[in-house]
Amino acid sequence: MLLPALIVALALVQQQPVPKPFPQPGAPTPSAPAQPRPQSPTAPGPATPAAGPGEKDAAPTEATLGIPVYPGAQFLASYDAGRGQRFFIFGSIAPFVDLVMYYRTALKQRGERVFDVPATHEFDVGKFREQTMAFPPGVTIKDFQSEVSEGYPNPKAGAQPARFPTIIQIVPAIGKP
Repeated sequence: MLLPALIVALALVQQQPVPKPFPQPGAPTPSAPAQPRPQSPTAPGPATPAAGPGEKDAAPTEATLGIPVYPGAQFLASYDAGRGQRFFIFGSIAPFVDLVMYYRTALKQRGERVFDVPATHEFDVGKFREQTMAFPPGVTIKDFQSEVSEGYPNPKAGAQPARFPTIIQIVPAIGKP
C-alpha cells in the first residue's frame, strides 16, 4: 500500500504548473524571450554565394587575390567562407595535370596530392591561423571529369563550355577580397 501512494505523491510533485494564457491583473509583466545566441566564431557556418540570383558577381583579379589565376579559367562564383574570408571558384577546360604543373611553377612549390580519386591537389599559400581563419589560404585543383562525371556543370545557363573538366578553388589570405 505504501508503494502506490509514494508513486502518486512523486508524480504530483514532478508535475509542472499549468501555463496561464492571459496576464492576470496585478501580475508582473513577463520579460522578453531570450534572444538566440549568435553562432560561435570558432565554427565556420555554411558557405553562401556572394551574389543572389540575377546579381552580378564580379570576377576577382590576380592583383586582388594575391594569387595567379590559370590563363583562360572562367570565374564561376565566390562564397563567404566565414571569419572574413571568401573563396573563389574558377572552371577550366585544361586537364588536371596541366593546372597542377602551372601552379607548381607559378607558386614555386610542389603542393600536395590529397586525393587520388577524384584527383585533388592543394597548394598552401599562407599560414593558417585557427583563431582568425575558417580555411587555410591556398589553391585547390580538382579533376571533375571521370567515368561517372562529365565535369562540373557551368552555372551560367547556355554558356560554353557546358561542363568544366577541372575546377580551381582559391582562398586568399585574410585582408584580400
